[in-house]
Amino acid sequence: MATNGTRRARIGTVRYLSLEWIDALTKAVAVDAAMQRAAAENTIAITQVVTGTPDGDVTYHLAVSNGRAEFGAGPATDEDLRMMQDWDTAVGVATRTVNPQEALIDGRIRLGGDPTKLMAAESLFVALDGIFNEVSKLTTYDVPDKP
Repeated sequence: MATNGTRRARIGTVRYLSLEWIDALTKAVAVDAAMQRAAAENTIAITQVVTGTPDGDVTYHLAVSNGRAEFGAGPATDEDLRMMQDWDTAVGVATRTVNPQEALIDGRIRLGGDPTKLMAAESLFVALDGIFNEVSKLTTYDVPDKP
């Protein structure tokens, strides 16, 4: 069966913050060499909450300990840090139209927990940024049609 370019492009995409997007990141985190190296140097559990998405509030986590990194849906067990932001801020950060440091300073990204853990895990976030960059190539940021 022949597949045209449009169909092929749609098959390989995931919608931002959907379960498919979280699954793509889960798989990428599990196999990324830089993430595994960073996991050997860090211990942190972070929950990210994005409010007001087209599908309601979305929560996902990154948990790193004992040399293992796990990304997945829902909150982190024994979270050290919780990051909260609205849909517009999250899309802006993901598409690089919003600087995350500025959003943190001006309160668009809110932190709960121990912010020193965030600063201490720089190598982890460098690795995670690379993974986000790869998954973003497959990501759409459109709002789904409601039935």
